[in-house]
Amino acid sequence: MEDIHINSNSLALTRLLQLTAPTLPVGAYAYSQGLESAVEVGYLGDVGAAGEWITGILTEGICRTDLPMLLRMFNAWRAGDDNQLQAANEELLALRETRELWQEDLQMGRALARLLDSLEVTGKGLIKGPSFVSQFARAGAYWDIEEHDLLTGFAWSWLENQVSVATKLVPLGQTEAQALLMQISAEIPLLVTGVQESVQADHAPGQSLPGLAILSCQHEVQESRLFRS
Repeated sequence: MEDIHINSNSLALTRLLQLTAPTLPVGAYAYSQGLESAVEVGYLGDVGAAGEWITGILTEGICRTDLPMLLRMFNAWRAGDDNQLQAANEELLALRETRELWQEDLQMGRALARLLDSLEVTGKGLIKGPSFVSQFARAGAYWDIEEHDLLTGFAWSWLENQVSVATKLVPLGQTEAQALLMQISAEIPLLVTGVQESVQADHAPGQSLPGLAILSCQHEVQESRLFRS
């Protein structure tokens, strides 16, 4: 039998799929990131409103904060720059505008760190109080995932979780959910390219979303809720 050569790019792709799978045991399914509060107050009553909400958070939040910081930490992991890693991690956590969003990032980060430790995913750097983004970057660096693919995977994973939450809460039908995924995900490649250009130009990450912050604070005392944020 001839030896089968495994393409390194294909292997990196399979690792990325594993990292972004809904079955990844980090508890992402338990968080709505403010969407539950938006439904509670009546902002999201149909698929159109849900699509506008999710798209807005993706473009004005994820692409201005999470993805730029993911790329910075990815580069720091590859360089083994402990100081840059720690500084970026602390900056990201400081950008979380509510206690719930801050706790979500830390709890998912610790869960992913434990998983990566158990899978012997080592890194050249060290980090204390790891955020989820920091550990996603750690896995990407270890598995040699291309930066554009890593950013795309993170955005897709976030989007898929948000649509899953909307399916339960708005609620959306399964066909509506899939159509919404197709509609919003079509924007991800161009958004990711914009993030790469922004980081290359050394633009400061971060964006305040006061409406989301207010809803997130209200969620802490919401009487009935399914999700932790």
